[in-house]
Amino acid sequence: MFENLTDKLERSFKILKGEGRITEINIAETLKEIRRALIDADVNYKVAKSFTDEVKQKALGQDVLKAVKPGQMMTKIVRDELAELMGGTATDIKLEGTPAVILIAGLQGSGKTTFSGKLAAMLNRQVLLVAGDVYRPAAIDQLKVLGGQIGVEVYTEEGNKNPVQIAENGIKYARQNNCNVVIVDTAGRLAVDEAMMQEITAIKAAVKPSETLFVVDAMTGQDAVNTAKEFNERLDFDGVVLTKLDGDTRGGAAISIRSVVNKPLKFISSGEKMDALQVFHPERMADRILGMGDVVSLVERAQEQFDEEEARKLKKKLVKNQFNFNDFISQIQQIKKMGNLKDLASMLPGMGKMLKNVDIPDDVFKQTEAIISSMTPAERERPEIINARRRERIAKGSGTTMADVNRLMKQFEDTRKMMKTVAGGNLKMPKMPGGMMRR
Repeated sequence: MFENLTDKLERSFKILKGEGRITEINIAETLKEIRRALIDADVNYKVAKSFTDEVKQKALGQDVLKAVKPGQMMTKIVRDELAELMGGTATDIKLEGTPAVILIAGLQGSGKTTFSGKLAAMLNRQVLLVAGDVYRPAAIDQLKVLGGQIGVEVYTEEGNKNPVQIAENGIKYARQNNCNVVIVDTAGRLAVDEAMMQEITAIKAAVKPSETLFVVDAMTGQDAVNTAKEFNERLDFDGVVLTKLDGDTRGGAAISIRSVVNKPLKFISSGEKMDALQVFHPERMADRILGMGDVVSLVERAQEQFDEEEARKLKKKLVKNQFNFNDFISQIQQIKKMGNLKDLASMLPGMGKMLKNVDIPDDVFKQTEAIISSMTPAERERPEIINARRRERIAKGSGTTMADVNRLMKQFEDTRKMMKTVAGGNLKMPKMPGGMMRR
């Protein structure tokens, strides 16, 4: 999302020369380039101007430590101000009342229905989804499909065209069935209009939600900010959700929206998978914008797939050099559950820029999985028995070549040695095996 902005900001910091102090003279060109980079990224002009003025105020007269270059000092100041501009810290969703009601609003095509499903999947509670979009039949069917995927009940009323009644009845149903959270998906329009505003305002007045979230498509850029402003004036929502961050977007909405509507960004969403939803952390997003990665989010994703008991068993096997292909394929499955590989890699400092023009397909492990699936249970359990004749059979069975099988066997052995070293407490890690994702 922020690739171009990241590149331009990095170039602007390199302009800053000299040692000692940051002065109005030696940061003038840098500030000009930062402002230009933000505007090019579709950040509101007034927000960009206010931002660089604030950076200038913070930077002027700053003593530069001998071990730190002026450009590095400016990077730190810009990072802190970017985080503050986007809200400073993450904001929790309010779940008050029995049941807690969350109202979802936004324009048509912004991703409201998909987000409703993702939020239901994220909340570790008894959730009821209410299909309140009575104008787009596909919206009700879509919500039913999503509910089926995540095991969440969807409340609908065939023939009823009154969204206020449907929402109220859905909440009554939730109370009767011990649901503690109700998510009301509402209708969108192609543009902001009076009828739409009256309807969503009436729904809010009737259901008295503990949380009203405005869903906006990040790909609409500055229009997203303008639409949010109009909705907020009528609806007074509690927070913003930015969707489609994996699309061709310059990211300006993420930076501008908090400042313009004075409401926090609470969630960011990318992709269609039900687990592709994250709590918005301004400081982490600032790190990613400046190419510093987001290791904390990466660790959190890993922990979601982490099974402590399985990890203990795996460590014992590693120490005894009993790590096998069943364990290997299990680790691959856990990595795949964490999300898109390019997105994961970009969370590591410096990797986003390195992978800018690199395509990492979703089926990157397909060949590895095919080869392992062509092994017998005994071969997966005891890799050492896989001789040349067995490798030839495995290659035919998986539709690959002997070279592919030999390469995987080498990668497996390198991985087993590395993991045994780490599990044994020796922190001097051997070189990571290369080509692991080669197709």
